[in-house]
Parts: sequence; C-alpha cells; structure tokens
Amino acid sequence: MYSYAVKVHAEAGSFWSSCRDIPEAHSAGDTVEELLANAVAGLELALTIYVDQGRPIPLPTLPVDGEHLVHLPTLVAAKVSLWNAMREAGMRKADLARALHSSQTKVDRLLDFEHSSKIEQVEAALAALGKRLSVSVEAA
Repeated sequence: MYSYAVKVHAEAGSFWSSCRDIPEAHSAGDTVEELLANAVAGLELALTIYVDQGRPIPLPTLPVDGEHLVHLPTLVAAKVSLWNAMREAGMRKADLARALHSSQTKVDRLLDFEHSSKIEQVEAALAALGKRLSVSVEAA
C-alpha cells in the first residue's frame, strides 16, 4: 500500500539513504540491511513533518533501478491515508475531533505515526470522512 523507494548511498564505510518521494526521509546504517531496517523510522519521522506542517503526504512512486522498497507498517499506512483524506476534505484535527465526538488528544494520537492506535479507531475516523479501509495481501 505505502512502499517508498529509497536510494542507498555508500560513504566512509557506512550507508545512508534518500527518498525521491519524501525528500525529508533519511536513514543510516553500518550495512545495507541495517540501513533498510532503519529506513522505516526515518520515513515515519519525515511523515510527521508533513502532518506538523499541514501538508498532504505524497503517494509513493514506482522504484527505479538501484532503489529499494521500504514498506510502511499497516497501521502507519492507514494513518497516512487518514491524514490525506482529511487534507482532501479540508478538515482540520479539531474538525475530526468534533465529527468523532472525541478529544483533540485522541485525534493527535490517531495521526501520530509512532503511537500504536487501534486500527478500529483509524477505521472510525475514515468512516467519518466517508472512507473505508481496505486491506490486501501481496506476495513478499
């Protein structure tokens, strides 16, 4: 659903990454495997910048030669979808809190990529926007 392509760069015996779709996302590691494992956290941190600045989160594009795909966890992908649906509807966090008869704090947690919200809460928020969550299984 949300798999971003990252380019791996080698420098001074370690590795770092860049992402065309989310230029704010970076990660590092002593090996390519460590770098790719760290890339999820780098993407989540960068996505937080988009939410903090009120910007829509870009959808991932197809990888080009030499890029590696980094898959966002399902809950994070659902939260990204929620955020983008809010942006499309012109809805602020306070508007969503009112629509859900909830507190601002609960809505903040729904949009916090590091908070382990219940998926049912994200589904309810999407439903308030006239959207529903769809899950699919793909070959690894």
